Parts: sequence; C-alpha cells; structure tokens
Amino acid sequence: TDPEFSIVTRSYCTILAQFAQHLCDQYSVIPSGFFWDAITEMDEQNRPIHTFQVCHVMEPNQNNWLRSGWIQRQAAQRVYVELRFTLRDCNSIPWVSGTCKETFNLFYLQTDLDKVFNVGLKVDTIAADESFTQTDLGDRVLRLNTEVREVGPVTQKGFYLAFQDVGACIALVSVKVFYKRCPSTLRNLAAFPETVPHMDSSSLVEVRGACVENAEERDTPKLYCGADGDWLVPLGRCICSIGHEEMDGDCQACRPGFFKGNAGNFKCSKCPLHSSSHDQAATICHCDKGFYRANKDPPTMACTRPPSAPQNLVSLLNDTALFLHWMPPSNTGGRSDILYNVLCQRCDGGDSGATQCEPCEPDLRFIPRPLGITGTSVAILDFAMHANYTFHVEAVNGVSELGVAARSLANVTVTTHQSGKLLMKKDWATYSSIALSWSEVEPPPSEILDYEVKYYEKQEQLSYSSTRTRAASVVVTGLRPSTVYVFHVRARTAAGFTAYSPNFECATAAEGTKSAMETSNSALLYVSCLSVPFSGIKTYVDPDTYEDPTQAVEEFAKEIDPSYICIDRVIGAGEFGEVCSGRLRIPGRKDIAVAIKTLKGGYMEQQRREFLREASIIGQFNNSNIIRLEGVVTKSKPVMIVVEYMENGALDSFLRTRDGQFMVLQLVGMLRGIVVGMTYLSDMGYVHRDLAARNILVDENLVCKVSDFGMSRVLEDDSDAAYTATGGKIPIRWTAPEAIAYGKFSSASDVWSYGIVMWEVMSYGERPYWEMSNQDVILSIEEGYRLPAPIGCPVILHQLMLHCWQKEWGQRPHFNDILSFLDKLIINPSSMLTLVNDAMRYVFSQYDNAIKTSKGMLTKSNLET
Repeated sequence: TDPEFSIVTRSYCTILAQFAQHLCDQYSVIPSGFFWDAITEMDEQNRPIHTFQVCHVMEPNQNNWLRSGWIQRQAAQRVYVELRFTLRDCNSIPWVSGTCKETFNLFYLQTDLDKVFNVGLKVDTIAADESFTQTDLGDRVLRLNTEVREVGPVTQKGFYLAFQDVGACIALVSVKVFYKRCPSTLRNLAAFPETVPHMDSSSLVEVRGACVENAEERDTPKLYCGADGDWLVPLGRCICSIGHEEMDGDCQACRPGFFKGNAGNFKCSKCPLHSSSHDQAATICHCDKGFYRANKDPPTMACTRPPSAPQNLVSLLNDTALFLHWMPPSNTGGRSDILYNVLCQRCDGGDSGATQCEPCEPDLRFIPRPLGITGTSVAILDFAMHANYTFHVEAVNGVSELGVAARSLANVTVTTHQSGKLLMKKDWATYSSIALSWSEVEPPPSEILDYEVKYYEKQEQLSYSSTRTRAASVVVTGLRPSTVYVFHVRARTAAGFTAYSPNFECATAAEGTKSAMETSNSALLYVSCLSVPFSGIKTYVDPDTYEDPTQAVEEFAKEIDPSYICIDRVIGAGEFGEVCSGRLRIPGRKDIAVAIKTLKGGYMEQQRREFLREASIIGQFNNSNIIRLEGVVTKSKPVMIVVEYMENGALDSFLRTRDGQFMVLQLVGMLRGIVVGMTYLSDMGYVHRDLAARNILVDENLVCKVSDFGMSRVLEDDSDAAYTATGGKIPIRWTAPEAIAYGKFSSASDVWSYGIVMWEVMSYGERPYWEMSNQDVILSIEEGYRLPAPIGCPVILHQLMLHCWQKEWGQRPHFNDILSFLDKLIINPSSMLTLVNDAMRYVFSQYDNAIKTSKGMLTKSNLET
C-alpha cells in the first residue's frame, strides 16, 4: 500500500520462503519482506492508519525483514531517518518464550542501481521509550515512539533502508527519510541560494550572496550554512543604489517628489524647498523657476535665489573718512553666504548743466575693501572735497551669478563738504578749571542731541579724557595748574557725530591766581558754566543708615493700593517668596505690565525689613537702564514690591536660547545699555557687588536694565573707596580679586564684573570659566589667567574685557570711559571687523601692552586705532 516499500506477506509459498531463507543465510541477502504484514487500522478519529507489523514472539529464531524501495540521494550528504512505531511489552504477553525481544534493527545500503539486495550496514538497534500491554489494546491507547537516526555519509546515487525483527511485537507506523539544508533566503539585500551542509558536521559552507535588483555591494555579502540547516555568521551587505530605497527587504524606486542622490540603505528624501522631481527613481530634485542651486551646494539643500537689496543704508562723514553702514537685506534668498559689493560713481554738473556720472577715481580707498565685504560697513578714504559721490551697495550670495533678475542695490549720495563745524572759545580759567563755549560755524544737517568734548595735556598726548554736555558750553575741572590743554568738540545728531572742531589750546592759571571770573565777579556767567557738569544726579542714601529702615521705604517707595494690582501668573521664586507677573491698574492711567515680588507668610520682622530694603534702594534710581520701581504694598498682606515687567527675562537665559541670532552691533548695543545704568550708579556713589548677566533684565525692545540690588552697598564720598564685606556669599566667577581676597568692593570691582558680563554676552550666555571649581578660578586669576575671547568676538571688544580685568584696580577704566569707548565702536562699526578667531597672531599678552592706562583712562592711541 506504500510505494516506498515492497512486501510479500506470509501467505507466500512456504517452499519459496525456505529457499529464500537458504539464500539469505548463504549470501547475506535480505529476504524481500518475509514475515512483516501490511495492515490498515483506524485511529481514535476513525482515520485509517497504514502500518507494517510483525509479532512472532511465540516462535524461536525470528529473523523478519522489511526493506524500502530504492531512494534517490539527490543533494543529500547525510540522511536522517525518523521512525514512528509501537512496541508491546514482553511481560504483558502470556506464555511467551524467552525469545521475545523489545528492539529491532535498522540497516542501510548505498547503491547506484535499483538491483542490489545486500544487507548493507547496520545503523542502530532501536528500542522503545514507551511500550503497550494487552490492557492498553482494550482501551485503544496508542503509545507511539519516535526515534531519529543519522545515516551516512551517503555518496552513491541512492540507498535502501531495511528493518530486521528478531522476535519483537512491533507496528511500524511511519518512516520519514530526509536531509537538512539551509533554505534560500534574503539577508542585507542579498539573495542566498538553497545550500546543503558539508558531510563533515563540524565545518561550515561559505555561500556568497547576490545583491537584489537595484542594489550594489558595499562589502561582499556572505553567509555560512551550518550542519543543522541554519544560516550563521552574516558578513558584508548590499546597499540600495541611487534613486532607490530599502523597503520590505527590497530596493524600490523613489516616488515622485522624493530623491536619493547617494547609494545607501536610507530612505528617499523629500525634495528640498523650492525644488521638485516628477519621475520615479530621481537622483536629484530640480529647482523651481527663479530658484537656483550653486555648484558647491549639496542636493539636500533647498534651492535659493539672490538676496534683496541691503536696508537702511546711511553715511557718516568726518574730516578724514566717510563711513557707510547698512542693515542686511530683508530677504536673504534663503542663504547665509551673504557678501556685499560697494560700487561708486562721482557725479558733477557739466557746462550744460546736466549731471554727468563716471566711475570714481582709482585713488579712492575702501577699508576693508570694496567687493566681497562680509560685514555691514565700510570706511572710504582719500575722497575729494566738495564733490558728489553716489554709492551703490549690492548684496550677493552663492547664486547671484545664476540669476537673471536685475541687481538689487541700495543707494546713497554724499556731498563731501565739512558740515556742522564748531568754533570754540575760552570763557574763563582758574588753576584747576577751564570754562569753554562754542558756536556753530556750519549747522549740522539734523538736530543736535548733545556735544562731546575731548581734551588732553599738550605735553601728554598718549591719553585723553572726554565729557558730554547738552549745552554749548562746559566747565572742565580737575586740571593741573599752569598746564596747556588741547580741546576739541563735536556734535552728536540723529545721523551720527559731526567732525571734531579744530584743536583749541587753553592754559590753566598758576596756583593762587584769581580767575577772570572771580575778577569780574560775573556770578551769572559762573552759574551758567556750572549748570552743565552738575547734571542733577543725586547722591545715594544707604537705607541701613536710617534708625528705622521703614522710614527709608516710606521716603523712597510709593505705597500702592493692593486693589490696583492684578496678578496673572507665577513666573518664579525669589529668596523671600514668589515672583508673579501681572498688571497695575491705577484709575485714570493706562494699565502697566508689572512684576510682583511677594513676601511669603510666617516671616520675621527682620525678614520683612530685608525684603523691603531692595525697594528703598531701587526707589532712589531714575534711569532708563535700571529696573524701575512702581511701588510697594506694606499696609496689607502679602507685602509686595512692584517693578516694571521685563518681557524677555534674565539676559543670560535670553541669550542662551538665541545663540548666534544677533549681529555684533546689536550685542554691543545691549552692553552699552548696561554700562549706561552702571555709570549712573557709579556717579551716585553706589556699588552693585553682584553685576552678572543673570541680574540684567531684557524688555521687549531688547533694552537691558540692571536689577537685583540685594548685595549692593553704598560708597563713601571718595569714588575710589571700597566697602568691606561683613559676610555672605560672594559670586566668585564675577568678583574682582581684591574683593575676594579682602572683601574690598568698589566701582572698580564692578568694572571687573562688567568685563565678565561682556564675556557672557559675546558668548551667548556661556558659563564663565566653564566647569572650573571656584578655588581653581581664584588660583588661575591670581596666576594671570584671563578668559579667552568667545568665538566670533571682535578683537577690540576682548581688549576692553582684558582692560576691565587688570589686576590693579586703579588701572581699570571707569564706567564713563567704557561708555565713551562703546559709543565710538557703534559710530564706527568697521573697527569691529577683525574677529579674534580670524587674528592668527592674536596673543593675550600683547593686549596688555596695547591697552596701557594712565589713571584708569583708555589710551588715545588704543581708542583711535
């Protein structure tokens, strides 16, 4: 009934059987199937089961054979035989003789033809793990055994299997003959064919894979086929070719609107902005009309276009130089590689009255250069006087040469004549003072905001001082007797500074000599002259000098009705309680956005005084760059301090979230606002002691204001005096060495702190001295170490920082010197074009020599350079 087996039943002729047995004994040939019966039974589900059975346990000397048909080897080198059978327990058979067995034998024979009947080689003796009894038969319990044996190695075309029974009661249910192979598979985008293991079970078969369609080899793909038919040790890989991406183990073409320009197992990318692809398997996206991609641009970059014209082009003319300054274009074309070209024409009226223009004379000098400017300003030298120049400033980028649109230019016309000339005269002089006034020879083109007077000793031209005044006169004090001074003055307008007046020399009187003013008894002139330097700045009053500090609060802080305060939300936590934002609604006035500091409940009276102390300090200040006090609430709970609301919060965190978003000129503008506030405090005789970017607040217009006066203390009348600390924490990274070592705080120590604030601003909120410990900071500063310039910081700004960090506090600049210095930079931004990281021979020690000071003032040569 099974084509794999041939069987001749016991009903065959006995004579033939005896003859066959004789042949077997003589020639070791298998009798073809004697004594095994082919029987069909039904299992528990009434399905037929075909078996071969033998059970001649009552007869001695059993030798019953069953042989398979000839089985082709195919690709097998080792063959496995799985036998499923049942075997009866000899003890359950009554009256059985001693010939009963519970095993049978498995043989195999290799041949090239289906004609041979040798016994072959014995594979194994098969025993049952589970046997059945007569009782089991009644219950129809089928106890199947499964045994697997390895046959081989097989080398010829085919083989037979034979089963020998020597006296057991057996039913052979199934015989499965198989060999193991590693199936065909896909790994790492490579196809591997079906592979048969080696004959030696300890060796692996190396198989090289073939890359799938639209893939290419990166490393030769390999797998190793193991003896059990498992793939092992994957090596190498294939990658999808350009225009194709891996998907479900295959390399499929990129969809329209996507592209892939490099081979690799990554997804196709969506076409960049202003580009598209319309076909499958695109390797690049083509730019939309009006947009371009430069040769150096990667295909993943958006297509861009030329920029628009620069904005707000303005000119500033003095006696020796013409300055052009502009803002970047409103539309950069989507690129950051913006450069500027300055084109010049000189236009003069001809004999016919018509204006004739021609290229500017070649002697005209542009600093840094006329073409390929990276900054937004240029200085022009060696121009002709009383001439009309027209300057065109063009913004270009990496695709400007590819565009066909007209060039976008910003234009300005400049007439080179001296405007706004001032003529100085002396009104009177004493041994230590000189009174000056001036008049306008040529009025400036716009309204005068104030004047700047610069002066120095004629014999000492390396350093100079300057002062500002809104009136056309000034009294300069603190001069040396019998000394000739050189003065010149210039006006500041909305368009910038005019040229300086010609040098005006004036000498102080000898000590003990009466002044012309005293001689003429001109009290009116005296008052007129003195009204300029005394600008009305009042002196700060320390609230700690009050016997009852509450009086200081009542004197300097306005009481607010708590019903006028509307709290919106909590924005932080202070030392004494929560900090909230809200609105101040005073009847008849527009609502004001405010910040409200609250004193938490359960406070002691000392805590209340300390909390309100800050209000009595801030209430004395009136400066646009110092946080403004709106008032306090002291007559109800909670006790509150109400100040103006600063939308952008603390300067350090504000900068950290906007790294690289501002131009250097904007950062300098922020630094100027801080120094304006500190100049005001210094003039009042006040030391802050905790000047840091975290204590500078920024409003919605980027105006910086000094705040947090918890550590500040008053100075004595002497502006160089210092406050001796009596305890408390000191912000080491921001504090001057003398303040750390001796507790001596002064305006000079605030200047050191301001230098650190400058470093914070130019580094966009980086932590000073990074991860160094406070002790390491102290030791490093003592050994002469100073913070290096942040990336992208102009050299001249780092010079100013180093000047603020002079070890000797008397050599540091005053805040009004710093303010004057920053104003010069803002007026002349080209001085900030040299960046620290561009200066190849930049050495910190050279800065110290370049910024030598005299009595805390910047040198003339340094400022003018």
